[in-house]
Amino acid sequence: MILLSFNIQPKYYKRVLFWGILGAIVMRFIFIFTASALIQRFAWFLYIFGGMLLVIGFKMAYEFLYTEKEERIDTEKHPVVRIVSRFFNVTEEHHAQTFFIRQGGKLFVTPLFIVLMIIEFTDVVFAVDSVPAVFSVTQDPYIVFFSNIFAILGLRSLFFLVMDVMNRFYYLKLGLAALLTFVGIKMLLHHLFNISTQTSLFTIAAILTVSIIASELRTRIIKKRTE
Repeated sequence: MILLSFNIQPKYYKRVLFWGILGAIVMRFIFIFTASALIQRFAWFLYIFGGMLLVIGFKMAYEFLYTEKEERIDTEKHPVVRIVSRFFNVTEEHHAQTFFIRQGGKLFVTPLFIVLMIIEFTDVVFAVDSVPAVFSVTQDPYIVFFSNIFAILGLRSLFFLVMDVMNRFYYLKLGLAALLTFVGIKMLLHHLFNISTQTSLFTIAAILTVSIIASELRTRIIKKRTE
């Protein structure tokens, strides 16, 4: 969605994703080990993570059920664009895969650099729900970190496949909302009810499977009606 909004040519996707992943690794390292230190020192911090996941889950479900707005990125009003434009000279022209360019003796950043910054910002936003979700399964910071990194690297390799497939899974967002809500409840009630890791993983897999199957059924029904 970010790449399409800024009209980035597909041949430059790999360069943006490469640097985006490097930035994500650094930021997730800081995020995860800071969160782990807080959890080890303050056990009640898990309740904050659980509450965050509940809020995000309900928000995603509400947006899916009650809003019909198409997801778009305002390339002029996005906060990252405003911040970058405030501190750097920005050129509106695309300069191949270059992030910086000199014009008239001044250093300018290109739209490709702004896209990279938005991707990094988006990754931080995603980390707010993905990292606490992993902490509900294990509190070992190394497992949390490497599971996140392997997931990011896997998505990098599957990016072009995922880009085409995501539009088919209509109910996936609702499934993710249910998943985050389940994980949030588990974290909030972990002192009262001990839900095993196997049960958690089975529940998560079941939620995703049901959302994907429901999406496929919806696609087939719509296809039959239009024939």
